[in-house]
Amino acid sequence: MTTFLSEAPQKAANGLREFGRMCAMGLDVLLAMLRRPYQVREFVLQFWFIASVSITPAILVSIPFGAVISLQLGSLTSQIGAQQFNGAASVLAVVQQASPIVTTLIIAGAGGSAICADLGARSIREEIAAMEVLGVSPIHRLVVPRVQAAVGVSVLLNGLVSVVGVLGGYFFGVIIQGGTPGAYLASFNALAQLPDLVVSSIKAVIFGYLAGVVAAYRGLNPKGGPKGVGDVVNQSVVITFLLLFFVNTVLTALYLQLVPAKGT
Repeated sequence: MTTFLSEAPQKAANGLREFGRMCAMGLDVLLAMLRRPYQVREFVLQFWFIASVSITPAILVSIPFGAVISLQLGSLTSQIGAQQFNGAASVLAVVQQASPIVTTLIIAGAGGSAICADLGARSIREEIAAMEVLGVSPIHRLVVPRVQAAVGVSVLLNGLVSVVGVLGGYFFGVIIQGGTPGAYLASFNALAQLPDLVVSSIKAVIFGYLAGVVAAYRGLNPKGGPKGVGDVVNQSVVITFLLLFFVNTVLTALYLQLVPAKGT
């Protein structure tokens, strides 16, 4: 017990140090995006790869998300006598919260883990060190196009997940629960507004950037050889999930304070 208490401050300091280094690399990535030459070919390859491994899981996950939200809200609105707002509430929940979260979970779990494993394998083979010796920046050459690809795919997947989630909610709200199609669709304008879609896209950009930076940072800093690569892949996914929910809470709170609800 005494040993654990004595090691706790050191572990906390190491964790803060790692977080600071990751934030510094995130800033380096932002600055490197403005430098030429642009890695267009690498960006296209990474974009296609991340999209190919993310589209199908995103669609499959968004359907039950939309269904659960629609069924839960449908039960709640029927209890309080507000069935006419079931469609609007479902759309708000899917577009504002479910779509960015589902998108980032898929990006981090599928694309981010692949990015981390690729960079980790390059690191243990000392390819990254060789690039630095030759004066080639790994951040500019390898990390930037991967982060940009993660952001681009996140924005596109966010729109796809929103559409599929809303359609899934419509099916379960109208077909399963016996709602009225016209009333369900007409209620969209009751509560939903354009800023809801804007903040969803902003969340997708930020979450995709975080997923790419975390995956790249952990991939560039593996420890323990091949086993260390597997460890950093798991760590990158867990860290991304934790940051996702924290940042989502902050953004949602700011949005609700800055943008007035429709009708108020």
